[in-house]
Amino acid sequence: MCENNAGLYKKYQEARYKLRSLGRHVLVEFYGCKKERINELKFIESVMYGAAEYAGATVIDGVFHKFNPHGVSGVVVIAESHLAIHTWLEYGYAAVDLFTCGDEADPWDAFFYLNKKLEAESNTTMDLKRGLLDVPNLKNKVDFKEKVFTASVK
Repeated sequence: MCENNAGLYKKYQEARYKLRSLGRHVLVEFYGCKKERINELKFIESVMYGAAEYAGATVIDGVFHKFNPHGVSGVVVIAESHLAIHTWLEYGYAAVDLFTCGDEADPWDAFFYLNKKLEAESNTTMDLKRGLLDVPNLKNKVDFKEKVFTASVK
């Protein structure tokens, strides 16, 4: 059984450099945000549009909503995919998705912009490659740091 898994992992390692991703999805947890700011609808809307522009994205539309008694959720739809945010005033917390496809927009640029504007004390991030395909003409080469693979067991 171990030899079989080792063989699968070797095949995975050989194949991983051939894969291309259709997009990048950066998931962010912002902690210790300025509570008065993350509960302001206009502020959140402004920084999300600003993040899209800073990332080099093409903005299509956006929708934002202020919850009662507190919290803001919103999404900016971009030609390259989307940027979304959900805030929790009571925790000084914001959950953010930064999903871009292609080479024009960089989700990490959006992250750095938001990190500065939200004035978070700390954050955690996860960078996912979406649409991993063995297609030679895609430009985005996947840099695998994670050790995730699929194996079928017989």
